[in-house]
Amino acid sequence: MSRMRFGIFLPPHHVPVGQDPTYSMQRDTELVQRLDAMGFDEAWFGEHHSCGVELINDPILFIAHCAQVTKHIRLGTGVVSLPYHNPFLVADRMVQLDHMTRGRAMLGVGPGALATDALMLGIDPKDTRAALETDVEVLMHLLTSDEPISIETDRYKLVEARLQLDCYSDPHFEVATAAIVSPSGPRLVGRHGLGMISIGATMSEAGFDALALHWDVVEETAKQHGTTPSRDGWRLVGPMHIADTRDQAIKDVAYGIDAWFDYLQHTASAPQLSVQGKSTKERIDFVIESGMGVIGTVDDAIEQIERLQEQSRGGFGAYLMFAHNWAPWEETLHHYHLFANHVAPRFRGTTKRLLANEAWTRSVRDPLAERQWAAINAFTEKHAAERAARGATTGA
Repeated sequence: MSRMRFGIFLPPHHVPVGQDPTYSMQRDTELVQRLDAMGFDEAWFGEHHSCGVELINDPILFIAHCAQVTKHIRLGTGVVSLPYHNPFLVADRMVQLDHMTRGRAMLGVGPGALATDALMLGIDPKDTRAALETDVEVLMHLLTSDEPISIETDRYKLVEARLQLDCYSDPHFEVATAAIVSPSGPRLVGRHGLGMISIGATMSEAGFDALALHWDVVEETAKQHGTTPSRDGWRLVGPMHIADTRDQAIKDVAYGIDAWFDYLQHTASAPQLSVQGKSTKERIDFVIESGMGVIGTVDDAIEQIERLQEQSRGGFGAYLMFAHNWAPWEETLHHYHLFANHVAPRFRGTTKRLLANEAWTRSVRDPLAERQWAAINAFTEKHAAERAARGATTGA
């Protein structure tokens, strides 16, 4: 597998409701800029249309904006709710975005997380998973075949449709699908050779337990369809906030964790992301004790990722932090700084030679210093003796 990548999954969550939306989107943009400067690999943005908390309606549009103010970080839709759209138009826009970003854009697709979004569009939420399977089939045909496609569903109609632009990326931009608990997402991954975003990797016991099973489903389905999905395209998502000490991390998240829990417990129509607790302490304890996330230190973050590596039974390509706005802005930035500086290098292997050189230097330091001091003392004594000899000769 390739070196592990790191990034964020940004729905985004701006709670409590009532914050200025223009400023909220500006902070989201600034966060992506900071992550780009810190060396993070990826940022994924959600699509939501109800509840008043997750403000990005069009992640493709948001990516186009962020691409202009960043240099290296890859930007993905996390996710486009494909059953809400005509897949031809999604493919068409993403091909254009692929050119505009010079290959930094990625397409994540899913059935839609909020049932209230689907209801407003006249779609029964129970029908979205079946619709997603059809839409991904159409999408991938458009991206991989020169043959036109005709199809009619109860949501759209295509007649001899084909894309007019080739992709900038070869053969096309990365496509990934969301997976929470059910095997429907992993089956799509295996059938089409997609990437996979395990959004519920730690959000519930069922999600954590399903990790290894999900990849088993991917491999079994891939054999049936002759595809070769890679673990490098598997991304695990989980919430995390770290600080210099565990006590400081707990103090930081007391700022916003209640509003976040209230949203998931009482507003968001997403039962797959269930959380427990009524008081601030109960909610913090739930995050830590359930293993759902990390509120602690660098060591706690490293331990969580190692736990996920073991549970995946073979590894995964990227770990995405669920961006949640639990802590104030400055403390949030410090969290990402600590992660970039001390957690990510542990898994990327980019500090091995630095640590090895330090260890080697310390091992030879004392005997080397002794030899150096011996040489210096010998030179000093020799020089003193020569001066004394010259003085004696002059006096004579």
